[in-house]
Amino acid sequence: MSHITLIRHGQANSEAKDEASYDRLSDLGHEQAAWLGTYLQDTQTHHSRLYTGTLRRHRETAAGMATGLGPIEDARLNELEYFTLATLLEEQHGIPFPTEQGTFTHHLPQVFEHWKQGRIEGPPESFQSFHTRIEDALNEIASGQGPALVVTSGGLISMAMAQAMGLGIPAMARIALAIMHTSMHRLFPIGGHLSPVLFNAVPHLETPERRSAQTHI
Repeated sequence: MSHITLIRHGQANSEAKDEASYDRLSDLGHEQAAWLGTYLQDTQTHHSRLYTGTLRRHRETAAGMATGLGPIEDARLNELEYFTLATLLEEQHGIPFPTEQGTFTHHLPQVFEHWKQGRIEGPPESFQSFHTRIEDALNEIASGQGPALVVTSGGLISMAMAQAMGLGIPAMARIALAIMHTSMHRLFPIGGHLSPVLFNAVPHLETPERRSAQTHI
């Protein structure tokens, strides 16, 4: 097995209220991607493969990193449709979409819990499907030759970490809320299983002039 470094995409359209309008990088998101690519090059961090989801923000982030690796796109690495699920939750259960950043801390676990329990009718996919596609995709990538970069989204990374550590919904939601844009998260094969050895690392954003670029939303 090979190790995998998961990367959350750069900052997207933080003012969005639906999937389509969210799916593009902000100006800062493009900068974050370029800074990460420069960091990987300067530190001579070795990766022989690059995977991305098929979403625009994944493609733009991978392109901005300029790793020189040809990206392999895999729809199984796409994000859950949070805005769609949140809309259904509001329509079916009267739980409103957050209007302030701080209220996401309560809203996200509610979305996850209702979704997992099958209490959201007509979701884009089931919680179990989301769980399974991530597990299958990462296991296939890990079975390949050489360390791999995977540009994806925060919800997927939180699920991957939850799978690796056997965590429930409350912990998975806390992980998702903590993940910064263009942060790195490494899964390393230990005893035949992928184990987390790095979480939410942003060394390319640690200098004083870039600390304000450590964004979550």
